[in-house]
Amino acid sequence: MSSLKAPTGAGKTYLACALAQQACRNGFSTLYVRAPALFEDLSLAKADGRFKSILASIARTKLLVLDDFALAPLTDEQRRNLLEIAEQRYEIGSTILVSQMPLSHWHDIIGDPTLADAILDRLVHNAQCIVLKGESMRKKKAQQNG
Repeated sequence: MSSLKAPTGAGKTYLACALAQQACRNGFSTLYVRAPALFEDLSLAKADGRFKSILASIARTKLLVLDDFALAPLTDEQRRNLLEIAEQRYEIGSTILVSQMPLSHWHDIIGDPTLADAILDRLVHNAQCIVLKGESMRKKKAQQNG
């Protein structure tokens, strides 16, 4: 797992997508998804019977890029879904988590201490954390064009 942490607009998503594109060029299956959208899709999939097939698809993917992770505290269902994903991918596939929040805050954002410990143990074990600094690229671009 890799974690990209930086303020808004600093290039986290850009870098994660560049890494994902290189993985694709090297023949690895890749999935990019925003965490809020993934959690919503998983919730709907439980209702219509697609939950296990979606989890299996995520597990088979060699690189999962989970963007906008930890923007808000997780619900119980989201915590359990994240644990399932982390468990299925542990030491099998690579995961990039993109977040504005520092890793030191993730335990609180995940919530339930027992589940947070289990999730972070699987995600952070052997992880590389990349912290980007600087101003918003969007702000810089607007100033150049303005």
